Amino acid sequence: MPLHVEFYGIARTRTGVADTEVAVGTLADVLEELGARYPEFSQTCVRCGNLATGFAANLGGDRFLTNPGEPLQEGDVLLILSADVGG
Repeated sequence: MPLHVEFYGIARTRTGVADTEVAVGTLADVLEELGARYPEFSQTCVRCGNLATGFAANLGGDRFLTNPGEPLQEGDVLLILSADVGG
């Protein structure tokens, strides 16, 4: 079972999709794979293997991830949010 990724705000605009699935790995691995699939996402949302300022990664709606080396597991849901999403 792969990792499920959902995009919100600018991240969704840059990918052109609401969600996708990728192979599990670290947060940096997932961002690299997403950048390869969606070049505009990589150019806008990713800096040096981590999310750019103004973007956040959240695991299953429970906690925010800041460490690019954070391992992700099969079945996890990763939310990529931009600061403009609001709350």
